Amino acid sequence: MALSKDKKAEVVNEVTQLLKDSKLTVLAKYQGTSVKSMQELRRSSRDNGTKVMVVKNRLFKKAASTDERFKDTDLAQITGQLIYAFNSEDEVAPAQSLANFAKNEPQIEFVAALTAEGKLLPAEEVKVLASLPSKNELIAQTVAMLLSPVNDVTNALSGNLHALLDGVEAKAAA
Repeated sequence: MALSKDKKAEVVNEVTQLLKDSKLTVLAKYQGTSVKSMQELRRSSRDNGTKVMVVKNRLFKKAASTDERFKDTDLAQITGQLIYAFNSEDEVAPAQSLANFAKNEPQIEFVAALTAEGKLLPAEEVKVLASLPSKNELIAQTVAMLLSPVNDVTNALSGNLHALLDGVEAKAAA
């Protein structure tokens, strides 16, 4: 069913706002994916703050053209049936959401991504981004690395203390 002029304007406004707020917008082909699978993708993506939408390419390009960052970006490769994944909190979350979903639905295929700076990333770079750890995982790894020397010292001192106490106990028993 065709969208009314008002509904199209509403979609363009929503996409414009999502593009404005998004740190990374990932575009992917979804042809052959069932409605039930698409609903599952939207639901699972919501967990990491990613919003997944199916938008007419013409309306997406119109929304992008209203943003100064995308004025000089060549959007010619935006063709076919595409889904758009937006995330305003994490730079890699949209790519990870689609990559994780694509493990069970191989017809999902990256096309490109738009960064917050207005740069268009090719599909290969999006795949690399998807393989990176999430922001929370990176924070956890950094904290673990910073705590590692403290844990090592604590373990060493505690080990020597146990040996000392065992020695004192052995002397007292003798």
